[in-house]
Amino acid sequence: MSDMLRAPAEIKYAEELDWLESVDDSPKPFSWRLSPKMVRLFILGSERSDGLDREISQKWYGDPSFVERSVVTLASDRGLLLIGDPGTGKSWLAELLSAAICRNSTLVVQGTAGTTEDHIKYSWNVSMVIAKGQSRESMIPSPIMTAMESGGIGRIEELTRSTSDVQDALISILSEKYISVPELDSDNIVFAKPGFSVIATANSRDRGVNDLSSALKRRFNFVRIPVVTNKKSEVEIVRFRTEELLRRHQLELDVPPTLLDVLLQSFADLRASAAAAGSDDEKLESALSTAEQIGVLEDAILHSNFFGERALTARTLASSLVGSLARREPEDLAILNKYLHGVVEPRSKEEGGSWPEFLEGGRDAIATLS
Repeated sequence: MSDMLRAPAEIKYAEELDWLESVDDSPKPFSWRLSPKMVRLFILGSERSDGLDREISQKWYGDPSFVERSVVTLASDRGLLLIGDPGTGKSWLAELLSAAICRNSTLVVQGTAGTTEDHIKYSWNVSMVIAKGQSRESMIPSPIMTAMESGGIGRIEELTRSTSDVQDALISILSEKYISVPELDSDNIVFAKPGFSVIATANSRDRGVNDLSSALKRRFNFVRIPVVTNKKSEVEIVRFRTEELLRRHQLELDVPPTLLDVLLQSFADLRASAAAAGSDDEKLESALSTAEQIGVLEDAILHSNFFGERALTARTLASSLVGSLARREPEDLAILNKYLHGVVEPRSKEEGGSWPEFLEGGRDAIATLS
Protein backbone atom coordinates (compact mmCIF):
# COMPACT_ATOMS: atom_id res chain seq x y z
CA MET A 1 0.00 0.00 0.00
CA SER A 2 2.91 2.37 0.63
CA ASP A 3 3.64 2.32 -3.12
CA MET A 4 0.07 3.35 -4.01
CA LEU A 5 -1.26 6.87 -3.87
CA ARG A 6 -4.71 5.39 -3.30
CA ALA A 7 -5.16 1.66 -2.72
CA PRO A 8 -8.45 0.10 -3.90
CA ALA A 9 -10.77 -1.13 -1.17
CA GLU A 10 -9.88 -4.82 -1.64
CA ILE A 11 -6.22 -4.03 -0.89
CA LYS A 12 -6.81 -1.39 1.75
CA TYR A 13 -9.11 -3.68 3.73
CA ALA A 14 -7.59 -7.00 2.67
CA GLU A 15 -7.02 -8.17 6.24
CA GLU A 16 -10.63 -7.53 7.20
CA LEU A 17 -11.92 -9.24 4.07
CA ASP A 18 -9.71 -12.29 4.65
CA TRP A 19 -10.94 -12.59 8.23
CA LEU A 20 -14.60 -12.19 7.29
CA GLU A 21 -14.22 -14.83 4.58
CA SER A 22 -12.64 -17.24 7.08
CA VAL A 23 -15.57 -17.01 9.53
CA ASP A 24 -18.37 -16.70 6.96
CA ASP A 25 -20.50 -19.85 7.04
CA SER A 26 -23.64 -18.37 5.45
CA PRO A 27 -24.76 -19.32 1.91
CA LYS A 28 -23.09 -17.31 -0.84
CA PRO A 29 -24.71 -16.53 -4.21
CA PHE A 30 -22.80 -17.73 -7.27
CA SER A 31 -19.05 -17.15 -6.91
CA TRP A 32 -19.31 -14.44 -4.24
CA ARG A 33 -16.43 -14.31 -1.79
CA LEU A 34 -18.71 -13.20 1.05
CA SER A 35 -22.34 -13.89 1.86
CA PRO A 36 -24.85 -11.01 1.60
CA LYS A 37 -24.88 -10.67 5.38
CA MET A 38 -21.10 -10.32 5.52
CA VAL A 39 -21.06 -7.87 2.59
CA ARG A 40 -23.43 -5.64 4.55
CA LEU A 41 -21.35 -6.03 7.69
CA PHE A 42 -18.11 -5.18 5.84
CA ILE A 43 -19.60 -1.95 4.50
CA LEU A 44 -21.63 -0.75 7.49
CA GLY A 45 -19.42 -2.10 10.26
CA SER A 46 -20.06 -4.57 13.04
CA GLU A 47 -22.15 -4.24 16.19
CA ARG A 48 -22.01 -6.14 19.47
CA SER A 49 -25.12 -8.09 18.48
CA ASP A 50 -23.22 -9.58 15.53
CA GLY A 51 -21.21 -11.71 17.95
CA LEU A 52 -17.89 -11.38 16.14
CA ASP A 53 -14.52 -11.83 17.81
CA ARG A 54 -13.28 -8.55 16.37
CA GLU A 55 -14.62 -5.19 15.34
CA ILE A 56 -15.22 -4.38 11.68
CA SER A 57 -14.95 -0.70 10.87
CA GLN A 58 -17.76 1.24 9.23
CA LYS A 59 -16.75 2.44 5.78
CA TRP A 60 -19.90 3.94 4.27
CA TYR A 61 -22.34 6.15 6.14
CA GLY A 62 -25.95 6.19 5.06
CA ASP A 63 -29.25 4.39 5.40
CA PRO A 64 -28.56 0.63 5.77
CA SER A 65 -31.52 -0.08 3.47
CA PHE A 66 -29.54 1.38 0.55
CA VAL A 67 -26.78 -1.18 1.10
CA GLU A 68 -29.24 -4.03 1.57
CA ARG A 69 -31.15 -3.18 -1.61
CA SER A 70 -27.87 -2.92 -3.52
CA VAL A 71 -26.72 -6.33 -2.31
CA VAL A 72 -30.05 -7.95 -3.16
CA THR A 73 -29.95 -6.42 -6.63
CA LEU A 74 -26.45 -7.76 -7.33
CA ALA A 75 -27.62 -11.24 -6.31
CA SER A 76 -30.32 -11.04 -8.98
CA ASP A 77 -29.93 -10.84 -12.76
CA ARG A 78 -30.39 -7.06 -12.87
CA GLY A 79 -27.80 -4.32 -12.87
CA LEU A 80 -27.50 -1.78 -10.07
CA LEU A 81 -27.73 1.95 -10.75
CA LEU A 82 -26.66 4.26 -7.93
CA ILE A 83 -28.01 7.73 -8.62
CA GLY A 84 -27.66 10.95 -6.65
CA ASP A 85 -26.06 14.36 -6.38
CA PRO A 86 -22.27 14.76 -6.64
CA GLY A 87 -20.40 13.83 -3.49
CA THR A 88 -22.99 11.49 -1.99
CA GLY A 89 -20.68 8.46 -1.91
CA LYS A 90 -22.05 6.54 -4.92
CA SER A 91 -18.66 5.55 -6.31
CA TRP A 92 -17.32 4.65 -2.87
CA LEU A 93 -20.31 2.40 -2.22
CA ALA A 94 -19.85 0.76 -5.64
CA GLU A 95 -16.18 0.15 -4.87
CA LEU A 96 -16.93 -1.38 -1.47
CA LEU A 97 -19.62 -3.66 -2.91
CA SER A 98 -17.25 -4.90 -5.63
CA ALA A 99 -14.41 -5.43 -3.18
CA ALA A 100 -16.57 -7.47 -0.82
CA ILE A 101 -18.28 -9.56 -3.50
CA CYS A 102 -15.44 -10.42 -5.89
CA ARG A 103 -12.30 -8.82 -4.37
CA ASN A 104 -11.80 -6.68 -7.48
CA SER A 105 -13.17 -3.15 -7.70
CA THR A 106 -10.88 -2.00 -10.51
CA LEU A 107 -12.92 -3.21 -13.51
CA VAL A 108 -14.17 0.30 -14.22
CA VAL A 109 -15.29 2.18 -17.33
CA GLN A 110 -15.50 5.96 -17.00
CA GLY A 111 -18.48 7.32 -18.86
CA THR A 112 -17.73 10.42 -20.95
CA ALA A 113 -18.80 11.91 -24.26
CA GLY A 114 -15.78 10.12 -25.74
CA THR A 115 -16.61 6.66 -24.37
CA THR A 116 -17.25 4.23 -27.23
CA GLU A 117 -18.79 0.79 -27.63
CA ASP A 118 -15.23 -0.62 -27.61
CA HIS A 119 -14.81 0.55 -24.01
CA ILE A 120 -17.83 -1.55 -23.07
CA LYS A 121 -17.07 -4.60 -25.22
CA TYR A 122 -13.58 -5.11 -26.69
CA SER A 123 -10.95 -3.69 -28.99
CA TRP A 124 -7.94 -5.09 -30.88
CA ASN A 125 -4.17 -5.09 -30.46
CA VAL A 126 -3.37 -3.70 -33.89
CA SER A 127 0.23 -4.95 -34.03
CA MET A 128 -0.84 -8.51 -33.13
CA VAL A 129 -3.66 -8.41 -35.68
CA ILE A 130 -1.19 -7.37 -38.41
CA ALA A 131 1.28 -10.08 -37.39
CA LYS A 132 -1.08 -12.99 -36.66
CA GLY A 133 -4.56 -11.94 -37.64
CA GLN A 134 -7.63 -11.53 -35.47
CA SER A 135 -7.87 -14.07 -32.66
CA ARG A 136 -8.75 -14.26 -28.99
CA GLU A 137 -5.09 -13.51 -28.21
CA SER A 138 -5.14 -10.26 -30.19
CA MET A 139 -8.39 -9.12 -28.63
CA ILE A 140 -8.30 -6.57 -25.80
CA PRO A 141 -11.25 -7.20 -23.49
CA SER A 142 -12.97 -4.28 -21.83
CA PRO A 143 -13.28 -4.17 -18.05
CA ILE A 144 -16.90 -5.26 -18.50
CA MET A 145 -15.91 -8.27 -20.61
CA THR A 146 -13.23 -9.17 -18.06
CA ALA A 147 -15.90 -9.09 -15.35
CA MET A 148 -18.11 -11.35 -17.47
CA GLU A 149 -15.32 -13.89 -17.97
CA SER A 150 -14.44 -13.95 -14.27
CA GLY A 151 -17.97 -13.79 -12.87
CA GLY A 152 -17.15 -10.49 -11.18
CA ILE A 153 -18.55 -6.99 -10.93
CA GLY A 154 -18.04 -4.47 -13.73
CA ARG A 155 -18.46 -0.80 -12.88
CA ILE A 156 -19.51 2.12 -15.08
CA GLU A 157 -19.04 5.60 -13.69
CA GLU A 158 -21.26 8.50 -14.85
CA LEU A 159 -23.43 6.37 -17.14
CA THR A 160 -25.57 9.32 -18.26
CA ARG A 161 -22.50 11.02 -19.73
CA SER A 162 -22.14 8.16 -22.24
CA THR A 163 -23.76 8.35 -25.65
CA SER A 164 -26.73 6.28 -26.80
CA ASP A 165 -24.46 3.84 -28.70
CA VAL A 166 -22.70 2.91 -25.47
CA GLN A 167 -25.97 2.59 -23.62
CA ASP A 168 -27.41 0.36 -26.35
CA ALA A 169 -24.37 -1.92 -26.11
CA LEU A 170 -24.97 -2.21 -22.39
CA ILE A 171 -28.60 -3.23 -22.93
CA SER A 172 -27.46 -6.28 -24.88
CA ILE A 173 -24.93 -7.27 -22.21
CA LEU A 174 -27.42 -6.94 -19.36
CA SER A 175 -30.12 -8.82 -21.28
CA GLU A 176 -28.27 -11.62 -23.02
CA LYS A 177 -25.29 -11.96 -20.65
CA TYR A 178 -22.90 -12.53 -23.53
CA ILE A 179 -20.89 -10.56 -26.10
CA SER A 180 -20.61 -11.67 -29.71
CA VAL A 181 -17.30 -11.20 -31.54
CA PRO A 182 -18.33 -11.31 -35.23
CA GLU A 183 -14.75 -10.77 -36.43
CA LEU A 184 -13.86 -14.33 -35.33
CA ASP A 185 -14.96 -17.46 -37.18
CA SER A 186 -14.94 -19.66 -34.07
CA ASP A 187 -14.89 -19.17 -30.32
CA ASN A 188 -16.69 -15.95 -31.08
CA ILE A 189 -19.01 -15.60 -28.09
CA VAL A 190 -17.95 -14.55 -24.62
CA PHE A 191 -20.46 -15.78 -22.05
CA ALA A 192 -20.85 -14.25 -18.61
CA LYS A 193 -20.09 -16.57 -15.72
CA PRO A 194 -22.43 -16.79 -12.71
CA GLY A 195 -21.89 -13.84 -10.39
CA PHE A 196 -21.39 -11.28 -13.14
CA SER A 197 -23.20 -8.01 -12.65
CA VAL A 198 -22.84 -4.31 -13.40
CA ILE A 199 -22.85 -1.38 -10.99
CA ALA A 200 -23.37 1.97 -12.67
CA THR A 201 -23.46 5.44 -11.16
CA ALA A 202 -25.29 8.49 -12.45
CA ASN A 203 -25.21 12.10 -11.39
CA SER A 204 -28.74 13.41 -10.85
CA ARG A 205 -27.50 16.85 -11.91
CA ASP A 206 -26.66 15.45 -15.35
CA ARG A 207 -30.31 14.82 -16.18
CA GLY A 208 -30.84 15.68 -19.82
CA VAL A 209 -27.22 15.12 -20.87
CA ASN A 210 -27.81 11.61 -22.22
CA ASP A 211 -31.03 10.36 -20.68
CA LEU A 212 -31.29 6.61 -20.22
CA SER A 213 -33.69 4.84 -22.54
CA SER A 214 -36.66 3.06 -21.02
CA ALA A 215 -35.16 -0.25 -22.24
CA LEU A 216 -31.96 0.35 -20.29
CA LYS A 217 -33.82 1.58 -17.20
CA ARG A 218 -35.76 -1.70 -17.09
CA ARG A 219 -32.52 -3.62 -16.77
CA PHE A 220 -31.38 -1.71 -13.69
CA ASN A 221 -32.63 -1.48 -10.15
CA PHE A 222 -32.34 2.14 -9.04
CA VAL A 223 -30.98 3.08 -5.62
CA ARG A 224 -31.14 6.82 -5.00
CA ILE A 225 -28.48 8.10 -2.61
CA PRO A 226 -29.57 11.39 -1.00
CA VAL A 227 -27.32 14.18 0.22
CA VAL A 228 -26.46 13.55 3.87
CA THR A 229 -28.14 16.23 5.98
CA ASN A 230 -28.22 14.44 9.33
CA LYS A 231 -25.64 16.20 11.49
CA LYS A 232 -24.58 13.08 13.37
CA SER A 233 -23.97 11.15 10.14
CA GLU A 234 -22.07 14.08 8.63
CA VAL A 235 -19.82 14.31 11.67
CA GLU A 236 -19.03 10.60 11.42
CA ILE A 237 -18.25 10.83 7.70
CA VAL A 238 -16.05 13.91 8.03
CA ARG A 239 -14.17 12.44 10.99
CA PHE A 240 -13.66 9.14 9.18
CA ARG A 241 -12.23 10.82 6.08
CA THR A 242 -10.17 13.29 8.11
CA GLU A 243 -8.52 10.50 10.09
CA GLU A 244 -7.67 8.77 6.80
CA LEU A 245 -6.16 12.00 5.49
CA LEU A 246 -4.02 12.50 8.57
CA ARG A 247 -2.76 8.91 8.40
CA ARG A 248 -1.98 9.15 4.69
CA HIS A 249 0.04 12.34 5.12
CA GLN A 250 1.47 11.19 8.45
CA LEU A 251 0.30 14.38 10.11
CA GLU A 252 -0.13 14.98 13.80
CA LEU A 253 -2.62 17.82 13.74
CA ASP A 254 -5.59 18.28 16.02
CA VAL A 255 -9.00 19.12 14.54
CA PRO A 256 -10.91 20.85 17.36
CA PRO A 257 -14.55 19.73 17.64
CA THR A 258 -15.61 23.39 17.75
CA LEU A 259 -14.15 24.00 14.27
CA LEU A 260 -15.83 20.87 12.97
CA ASP A 261 -19.11 22.27 14.27
CA VAL A 262 -18.40 25.58 12.51
CA LEU A 263 -17.81 23.77 9.22
CA LEU A 264 -20.95 21.65 9.50
CA GLN A 265 -23.10 24.63 10.52
CA SER A 266 -21.76 26.72 7.63
CA PHE A 267 -22.72 24.07 5.11
CA ALA A 268 -26.14 23.66 6.75
CA ASP A 269 -26.70 27.43 6.51
CA LEU A 270 -25.63 27.57 2.87
CA ARG A 271 -27.86 24.62 1.97
CA ALA A 272 -30.83 26.32 3.62
CA SER A 273 -30.05 29.49 1.67
CA ALA A 274 -29.84 27.52 -1.59
CA ALA A 275 -33.17 25.83 -0.88
CA ALA A 276 -34.83 29.21 -0.34
CA ALA A 277 -33.24 30.82 -3.42
CA GLY A 278 -35.55 31.86 -6.20
CA SER A 279 -33.14 31.22 -9.09
CA ASP A 280 -29.86 29.48 -9.87
CA ASP A 281 -28.06 32.82 -9.82
CA GLU A 282 -28.88 33.06 -6.11
CA LYS A 283 -27.37 29.62 -5.38
CA LEU A 284 -23.76 28.58 -5.12
CA GLU A 285 -22.62 26.45 -8.04
CA SER A 286 -21.35 23.92 -5.50
CA ALA A 287 -23.63 21.01 -4.58
CA LEU A 288 -22.61 21.59 -0.91
CA SER A 289 -22.18 17.85 -0.46
CA THR A 290 -20.44 16.06 2.36
CA ALA A 291 -17.56 15.33 -0.02
CA GLU A 292 -17.07 19.05 -0.53
CA GLN A 293 -17.04 19.59 3.24
CA ILE A 294 -14.24 17.04 3.44
CA GLY A 295 -12.44 18.86 0.62
CA VAL A 296 -12.65 22.17 2.50
CA LEU A 297 -11.34 20.57 5.68
CA GLU A 298 -8.54 18.76 3.84
CA ASP A 299 -7.44 22.02 2.21
CA ALA A 300 -7.44 23.78 5.58
CA ILE A 301 -5.50 20.98 7.30
CA LEU A 302 -2.79 20.85 4.64
CA HIS A 303 -2.49 24.63 4.54
CA SER A 304 -2.15 24.73 8.32
CA ASN A 305 0.51 22.02 8.25
CA PHE A 306 2.59 23.46 5.39
CA PHE A 307 2.19 27.20 5.83
CA GLY A 308 0.62 27.74 9.25
CA GLU A 309 1.48 26.91 12.82
CA ARG A 310 0.56 23.21 12.49
CA ALA A 311 -2.72 23.94 14.23
CA LEU A 312 -6.06 24.32 12.47
CA THR A 313 -7.63 27.75 12.98
CA ALA A 314 -11.03 29.22 12.19
CA ARG A 315 -9.36 31.78 9.91
CA THR A 316 -7.74 29.08 7.79
CA LEU A 317 -10.99 27.11 7.68
CA ALA A 318 -12.92 30.17 6.45
CA SER A 319 -10.29 30.90 3.81
CA SER A 320 -10.49 27.30 2.54
CA LEU A 321 -14.29 27.41 2.48
CA VAL A 322 -14.35 30.59 0.39
CA GLY A 323 -11.60 29.35 -1.92
CA SER A 324 -13.34 25.99 -2.48
CA LEU A 325 -16.90 27.25 -2.96
CA ALA A 326 -16.32 30.46 -4.93
CA ARG A 327 -16.31 28.99 -8.44
CA ARG A 328 -18.15 31.76 -10.29
CA GLU A 329 -17.19 35.39 -10.15
CA PRO A 330 -18.83 37.58 -9.08
CA GLU A 331 -21.97 35.48 -8.32
CA ASP A 332 -20.56 33.01 -5.79
CA LEU A 333 -18.47 35.66 -4.04
CA ALA A 334 -21.58 37.81 -3.64
CA ILE A 335 -23.53 34.89 -2.15
CA LEU A 336 -20.72 34.07 0.31
CA ASN A 337 -20.34 37.73 1.24
CA LYS A 338 -24.08 37.96 1.92
CA TYR A 339 -23.85 34.84 4.08
CA LEU A 340 -20.98 36.26 6.13
CA HIS A 341 -22.73 39.57 6.74
CA GLY A 342 -26.25 38.24 7.19
CA VAL A 343 -25.61 35.05 9.18
CA VAL A 344 -22.04 34.74 10.45
CA GLU A 345 -21.67 38.33 11.70
CA PRO A 346 -24.78 38.21 13.96
CA ARG A 347 -23.83 34.75 15.18
CA SER A 348 -20.28 35.84 16.03
CA LYS A 349 -21.69 38.64 18.20
CA GLU A 350 -24.21 36.38 19.93
CA GLU A 351 -22.21 33.18 20.36
CA GLY A 352 -18.57 34.24 20.13
CA GLY A 353 -16.26 31.23 20.19
CA SER A 354 -14.63 30.54 16.84
CA TRP A 355 -17.17 32.52 14.84
CA PRO A 356 -15.51 35.99 15.02
CA GLU A 357 -12.21 34.60 13.70
CA PHE A 358 -14.12 32.61 11.05
CA LEU A 359 -15.90 35.82 9.99
CA GLU A 360 -12.63 37.72 9.72
CA GLY A 361 -10.96 34.95 7.73
CA GLY A 362 -13.90 34.75 5.33
CA ARG A 363 -13.92 38.50 4.73
CA ASP A 364 -10.17 38.54 4.04
CA ALA A 365 -10.50 35.66 1.59
CA ILE A 366 -13.33 37.35 -0.31
CA ALA A 367 -11.37 40.62 -0.43
CA THR A 368 -8.40 38.78 -1.88
CA LEU A 369 -10.50 37.14 -4.61
CA SER A 370 -12.57 40.23 -5.47
